[in-house]
Amino acid sequence: MGPSIRRAGQDDVDQLAPLFDAYRQFYRQPGDLPRARDFLRERLRRNESVILLATQGDAVVGFTQLYPMFSSVRTARIWILNDLYVAEPARRSGAARGLLDAAARFAREEGAARLMLETGRDNGPARALYRAAGWSEDDSQWYSLSLA
Repeated sequence: MGPSIRRAGQDDVDQLAPLFDAYRQFYRQPGDLPRARDFLRERLRRNESVILLATQGDAVVGFTQLYPMFSSVRTARIWILNDLYVAEPARRSGAARGLLDAAARFAREEGAARLMLETGRDNGPARALYRAAGWSEDDSQWYSLSLA
């Protein structure tokens, strides 16, 4: 059975922070666990993001962080899937796909018109995952999933 997916709350920050710090290091940022913890706490406290967690047993093995935006043209809310990370031992467990599917479900339930993300052209495994999950790629490196 694959990981369970649920929405994070303030009580999850201490367990999530090391994964978030590892995610930042993947993108060549210096490790800074206190900074990671503070950033997550503040986003959740201010309701500025939604974080979904992939868990196996009591362990957090992955997460995705979504930020709200609006489309003036569509006069509708959109969500940006800004962060997606799965710890190396949990990769290929279905956690990333579960997080993507849960993000789409969440955005749809919130009445959003679109869910978007961006990844580098050199991130082949992520790009393959997004295409397999039904996302569309355009020339700007953005992927989007139409929710309407």
